[in-house]
Amino acid sequence: MLLDHDILIDAGTGVADLPIADLAVIDHVFLTHSHLDHITSLPLMIDTVADRRTRPLTVYSTPAVLAILRNHIFNWAIWPDFSEVPSPENPFLRYQNIAVGETIAIDDRRITALPAEHTVPAVGYCLDSGAASLVFSGDTGVCDPFWRMVNRIPNLRHLIIECAFSNREQRLAIVSKHLCPEMLANELQKLERDCEIHITHLKPGQIELTMEEIERCLGNFQPRMLQNNQVFEF
Repeated sequence: MLLDHDILIDAGTGVADLPIADLAVIDHVFLTHSHLDHITSLPLMIDTVADRRTRPLTVYSTPAVLAILRNHIFNWAIWPDFSEVPSPENPFLRYQNIAVGETIAIDDRRITALPAEHTVPAVGYCLDSGAASLVFSGDTGVCDPFWRMVNRIPNLRHLIIECAFSNREQRLAIVSKHLCPEMLANELQKLERDCEIHITHLKPGQIELTMEEIERCLGNFQPRMLQNNQVFEF
């Protein structure tokens, strides 16, 4: 998800759809977690635009996620360590820790890390423009601390939340710490704010089935499926 022109939330395969000129002006990447579908374009993006940039790309996440990137991606075995290239004093990439509940201010925008419950260390994010906020859950299963923080957001306008499995695969959802429609319906009972709800992370082969189940389970919430190239103004 691209926030304005310079902030990226996660770096999955969709990043490859952006023109090189757009990639070159992204200065900040906030990662929810280290699974491949959320980081796969990051190494290639840096490699593609490094020669067009004059300052490092800053990657934000929890210390646990950044340690995974250092140890398993930018480790000279899978990909060069861009935090040392072309030099440690002037690298292509720099890391910045963010803790759950911490807010990073970039110009007039405030990005706050929210709790998430997944099979690896993970967070969601609240993006606050000052006028309104959008929350992105990232990948999460049942997570009461997430809802406690969301319910403290006075200007919440949009909630983007995952629903990776259909109800018939609820066991897989529980094991992998994702959600299915019945679980999501239970989670949304904890939401105390009025906002638009958008569903993401649907499995490609089960989109129609899962959305039908969502309509049955969550009809009162009027959820919508997140679309490619969808624009939010807040």
